[in-house]
Order: sequence, then C-alpha cells, then structure tokens
Amino acid sequence: MRLLRLYLRLLGAHMRSLLEYENDFWIMMTGTVLMQVVNVAFLAAIFAKVPAINGWSFWAVVAMFAMVAIAEGVGSLFFEGMWNLAWQINQADLDYMLVRPYPIVLQVSSMQIGINGLSNIVTGGIMLGAALTHVDAHWTPARIVLGIVVLLSAIVIKVAINLATNAASFWMQSPSPLFAFAVHQAGDLARFPLSVYPLALKATLGFALPFAFVSFFPVSYILGHGSAWVGLLTPLVAVYCVAVAAWVFKRGLRRYESAGS
Repeated sequence: MRLLRLYLRLLGAHMRSLLEYENDFWIMMTGTVLMQVVNVAFLAAIFAKVPAINGWSFWAVVAMFAMVAIAEGVGSLFFEGMWNLAWQINQADLDYMLVRPYPIVLQVSSMQIGINGLSNIVTGGIMLGAALTHVDAHWTPARIVLGIVVLLSAIVIKVAINLATNAASFWMQSPSPLFAFAVHQAGDLARFPLSVYPLALKATLGFALPFAFVSFFPVSYILGHGSAWVGLLTPLVAVYCVAVAAWVFKRGLRRYESAGS
C-alpha cells in the first residue's frame, strides 16, 4: 500500500504540472478523441461496403478497437515513463534511481504521465459500452465477472509488453525506443479479427507477441464467437507476460553500465 500511495503521488505531481497549461491539455484531449472518432468512421466506411469481415460484425470489431484503446490509455496514463527508459539508460539517469529506496521499475514507469491516455480510456469505454449493447451476448453474473477479469488481464498484457520491449534498450543503448515503438505499431493489427491475417501473423500476434489477447480473444469470449474458450486463457497469458517483462528488465538492469568514463 505504501508503494501504491507513493506511485499515485508521483503521478499526481506530473498531472498537476500538465494541468498548468490548460490549453495544451484540452487540445491533446480533443485530438485523442477525434482520433478514435476517425477510427470508428473508418470502420463504418468499410462495413458500408461489406456486411461482415470473416463473420465478424461492425460492433464486434468496434469492441476490439475499444479494448486496444482502453489498454493503450491505461498504459499512457499510468505507465508512460516506460517510453523514457531508453533515454534514461543512454544518459545514465538511472544512477539516481539506483540509490533511492523505491523499486526502479516503478520509478521508471512514473517518470511521466500521458494525459492522452485519459481520453483514450473514456472514449474506449464508451465504444465498448456501445458495442456490448448492440451485440447478442448472453449475460450472467459469472460471465460478467469473468468478462471484467479478462478485460483487466488484457490491460496487464499490453503494459507488460510495453515494459519488456522498452527494457530491450539495455542491450541496444540507443536514446530512442525504436524497437519498442515498432512492436507497439505492430500491436495496431490487433484492432481487427485475427482470422483475417495469414498464418505467420496469427502465430506472431497470438503467441510470440500476444496482442491478440488484448482484443481478439477477450472479445471472442464475451461474444461467444469462434474459439471463445481461448479468451479464458487471457489471465494466464497476463501472468506469463508479467513474468517475462520482469525477467527481461532485471537481466537488462544487470547490464547497465552507468555513464562509462
């Protein structure tokens, strides 16, 4: 609880600093909302020409877009500092963190806050709510609880992938997180049903980089569509991703060489 309070206080300090510039805050929020509106408009344009994509309806795909938006929003709002890890390694800023009585991974994660994540969470939540009201899903108390667990697990998977790929900077030592950014861009493929991709991409998004468990498989479970049971594996995949991310970060930290001379 003490670590959580400290983490929230660090994020709160960054939030207050951002709110000092109100115009920038509202411009960023508006821009993020417009981006999600454009995504939905793009989907609507596609489904105006085709009734379904490999058996997936418009609202089912909107739910996948929403899952990605929510996961990215949580990552930006609460763990944006991960994207500064490459710069901190290159500039030897981790030296300061190593002598502080606070977990380094939490210090790194709380170094910055992405205010655009807030609008992503809100718009993603609205999109998901609208999608669930338009799909034919049989809701029971157990299914609702499992759906929430799967949603939270999907968010954990996305954050863990961000940490692991940014931790690769310990080996690359570049001031820019190019590898992490490339993987993040590949994650955009998870906005569409996995079934539309060739086998190689299915294997990549389903196992090597399990972005499919951020959107496709959770939505499959909620809708009872296709191999719905695979969505129940999302919590296990989340545990696996966290373990891998923690291992990669610890191994990378051992390689950290400070500023050199």
